[in-house]
Amino acid sequence: MKTFMAKPLEVERKWYVIDAAGLPLGRLATAVADILTGKNKTIYTPHVDTGDFVIVLNSDKIVLTGKKLEKKKLIWHTGYIGGLKQVGYDKLMAENSPKAVEKAVKGMLPKTSLGRKQFTRLHVYKGAEHNHEAQKPELIVVKGARV
Repeated sequence: MKTFMAKPLEVERKWYVIDAAGLPLGRLATAVADILTGKNKTIYTPHVDTGDFVIVLNSDKIVLTGKKLEKKKLIWHTGYIGGLKQVGYDKLMAENSPKAVEKAVKGMLPKTSLGRKQFTRLHVYKGAEHNHEAQKPELIVVKGARV
């Protein structure tokens, strides 16, 4: 029996929609990262981009468990002297919640050119509307929602 290796031209990409309302940020990010890398498919090959497109809706209704909303901070450096910046997740989720989702998903993708290419297929929206109806996306339910 031979080992199957997917070829880039043979990969068929689908579009998926995930409603993030009530989901913990980490559980949502792992589910999205698996779809973007193609690990949910039987043809998964590590060195070939076999992933699909993902649309995340309601990013402003994502839940951070524990005291992460008050204590967790997003830290980055501008490149200039004394340019260390930080913002709390309470402020980030209120003003720019899609950035929090993108940051969480990007951290779970490979740190290579393949991971950067996979990240371009992620689309995050604050509300429940998106402009990708022409692609006929399928709805996916992610387990782990809080009731």
